[in-house]
Amino acid sequence: MSNISSRAARVPASPIRKLVPFADAAKKAGKKVYHINIGQPDIETPEYFWNAVKSYPGEVLAYGNAKGNPQYLEELEKYYQEVGIDVSRDEIIVTTGGSEAIVFAMMTICDPGDEIVVFEPFYTNYNGYAAMANVKLVPVTTDPQEGYHLPDEAMIKKAISKKTRALMICTPNNPTGTVFSREELDTIVKIANENDLFVISDEVYREFVYEGKQTSIMNIPGASERAILLDSISKRFSACGARLGCVVSKNSEIMDSIWRLAQARLCPPSLEQIGAAEVLKNVDEDYYESIKHEYKHRRDVAIEELEKIDGAFCIKPLGAFYLMVKFDIDDIEDFAKWILTDFSDEGETTMIAPGPGFYATPGKGVHEARLAYVLQEKDLRRAIQILAKGIKEYNNR
Repeated sequence: MSNISSRAARVPASPIRKLVPFADAAKKAGKKVYHINIGQPDIETPEYFWNAVKSYPGEVLAYGNAKGNPQYLEELEKYYQEVGIDVSRDEIIVTTGGSEAIVFAMMTICDPGDEIVVFEPFYTNYNGYAAMANVKLVPVTTDPQEGYHLPDEAMIKKAISKKTRALMICTPNNPTGTVFSREELDTIVKIANENDLFVISDEVYREFVYEGKQTSIMNIPGASERAILLDSISKRFSACGARLGCVVSKNSEIMDSIWRLAQARLCPPSLEQIGAAEVLKNVDEDYYESIKHEYKHRRDVAIEELEKIDGAFCIKPLGAFYLMVKFDIDDIEDFAKWILTDFSDEGETTMIAPGPGFYATPGKGVHEARLAYVLQEKDLRRAIQILAKGIKEYNNR
């Protein structure tokens, strides 16, 4: 029998999802599982979305435009203008989730074997997307003691080779919650210009900044033709299942190439664009402020509970809704499985995302886990309290 492709073999299992069979088994056995392993918000999707979908006027759900439906592109253009990013709808292509935006960006700027410099820990699925695109991710490790901020310019430059095509950043960051400063972005653009590189900037968590503010790569002088912005409505509007993202760039050659990739997959979700357009048309600053206030509160609750765990270390993040936490555990992968299969507290347990999957460097993250503070306060406290009890029992075995 023929072997599968080397590309498929290189795609790693998601640390966010690979433990799902053990969580399902725990639920089947009657346990309640608190999910802080995945960025699935429990805040309600705005009613505007549901109302628009329910009142869809057509009798056929037809193909849409490969670039995105005109009404939705119009609302996206207004949204970016309102948040201070000066782009037109011709510089936006709607994608099937932020995931497709990442793949399109990688495939557009890289040939097989080319390299992209990333800063680890990073969103774990970058690994999978890079494998799909036959691209090599070259990691530059950030320091938790420094809040996972970017290392100095010299260290970044060491990772650049003749095969490097881009620097890739995520701010606010998944999984660390770090918000890169204007000075950090200036350095990234400076390095990109000196080395003829693109800059891919994942800005999905733009609205979730609790202290200070987020700076978009699109607003950095000198980045115009090099910047590729990746975005999604999944977290912003608690609409992960809508699978709507987009790519934004002022580089016409990049956008023309991505448009041709978009044509090959026909169109992004049509019905969901109708719902998302209505949300963008109707939500106001009060909406964004309310969800930001809620997640800031949840962050503080999570930090409060983590401070009660002996040996746990985490710097308070400034954005997103994740914590990268170092625990006094020898093997976080084994623990994450064990707490689902062998442990419960009053019939309840907690699911986390093990740290190694957020790194490209072998051996990194073995004591770390990403926690998503996406649950309401009562459930979030309970999830971390269970985690604390589990760690104590695991280490005392």
